[in-house]
Parts: sequence; C-alpha cells; structure tokens
Amino acid sequence: MHNISETPYHALKRIFHEPNRMAIVSALCAERRGLTFLQLKRECGLTDGNLSRHLKALEDAGMIDIRKHFVGSRPRTTIHMTDSGRDGFVDYLKALEEVLKQAAAALGSESERDARMPGNIKTAQA
Repeated sequence: MHNISETPYHALKRIFHEPNRMAIVSALCAERRGLTFLQLKRECGLTDGNLSRHLKALEDAGMIDIRKHFVGSRPRTTIHMTDSGRDGFVDYLKALEEVLKQAAAALGSESERDARMPGNIKTAQA
C-alpha cells in the first residue's frame, strides 16, 4: 500500500469528489443527528431529482444511511452519515489536502508565479 503523501491522487475517492456530493456529505458531517431531505435540498441548492440521484449513489457506496419514517401522518426522510462514510470522507479530505499542498508547492512563491505570467499580468490575490 502506498503512503498518501507519495500518491495522494489514488486516495481521492470519486464518490466524494463530485461537487454536489461533496456539498451533501459536508452538510451531513456538520449534523451528527442527520438532516431531512428538505434540509439537504435547501442547504445544497439541489432539485429533488438531483438530490435523490446523489443520495442513491452515496447510499449504494455505503457512505450514508437513508431512513424513512412518519412524523404524525407526514412522511419524513432523514439522511445520516455512516461510520464508514465519515471515516472515508476524513481520509478523502486528508488526501485532498495533500494534493493541494503539492500543487501549491509546485507553483512556488508569488514572485515566481508572476514571473511565469505573460506581460504585466499578475496572479489574483486571495
């Protein structure tokens, strides 16, 4: 097995790397009790169909648990991170951090970046 710092790209899990799924999982990590479908939909700015598709992919991968129940006479869907999903996302974030560190180091200092830019173009300031 490779060390993450040697080959961080191999540790980037495709299931999390899609922007909408990253938003879903990030929102779920912030709420240990889980979120309802409606809360996730609002938090992530997704349509019902798009959210359902991403939740299905995450559920099939074992990253989340979807529970359907009734509150009074109204159906409610609650989504929780699984333990393996939470652990997998932490590993993914560590790998992503390593990839970003390597990219930043490869770009070098600001003056080196500016020297590589054509003409008088300067790199954007954060």
